[in-house]
Amino acid sequence: MYIHETIAGLRAARRRSGRVALVPTMGNLHAGHIALMTQARDHADQVIATIFVNRLQFRPGEDFEKYPRTFAEDCAKLEAAGVDLLFAPDEAQMYPQPQTYHVEPPAEQAGVLDGEFRPGHFRGVATVVMKLFQIAQPDVALFGKKDYQQLMVIRNMVREFNVPIEIIGGETVRADDGLALSSRNGYLSATERAEAPRLYRLLAELAAEVRNGARNYPELEARAMNALSVNGWAPDYVALRKRLDLQCPSAHDSGLVVLAAARLGSTRLIDNLEV
Repeated sequence: MYIHETIAGLRAARRRSGRVALVPTMGNLHAGHIALMTQARDHADQVIATIFVNRLQFRPGEDFEKYPRTFAEDCAKLEAAGVDLLFAPDEAQMYPQPQTYHVEPPAEQAGVLDGEFRPGHFRGVATVVMKLFQIAQPDVALFGKKDYQQLMVIRNMVREFNVPIEIIGGETVRADDGLALSSRNGYLSATERAEAPRLYRLLAELAAEVRNGARNYPELEARAMNALSVNGWAPDYVALRKRLDLQCPSAHDSGLVVLAAARLGSTRLIDNLEV
């Protein structure tokens, strides 16, 4: 695997023939990231991974400074996964001057759910992803379904800007007890880690009720929120939405997803299940 810290170096090494896949990450890689790298190999002749902790998607007071940086371990995992190129720029490479142009997703998609609790987050995500697309110029890019709203924003951005890149969503990788793998799981105490799978169980129960014909979505959401609260969580939302744009569904809509975000102690966990 070749590691490049400059845009010029990556472009020089990028294969000029065959399909190229891009898998953007912020590092601190877990099995979910590695699954995306493996899946990328099925879609391309060359796989490029990126590691960049993007300041633009963090609000003041969030965990930008303490976000785990595990570069040496990440490189070993990427090497073992057969990644061809790693692009690991610093901020001077990605933002050589103040970023005054931004990709601004529509408020009805980026200002709901996680966007309500993290204003500006998806603007930062969309902007850095568009920059990475321009730098790497891949044919296909892979993003995990665990960050479902992020995947939706990127898919819609690519479609509306006519960006010639295929976007593929990778299935969420889970621990044996159902907890979605995440870099933030490392912040959980032992007691919190034992409680954490409740989030997935509640989503699975809610999704099963919808599949069995339940259509009172506000009641289902409120019941799940209460179940989290009484077990020591601080839920931000549990919501049933349309997959395409994460708008509220009618009783006749299909193609739904149930999403949740909640704090357990000081750790904020997100998860979702397609219905």
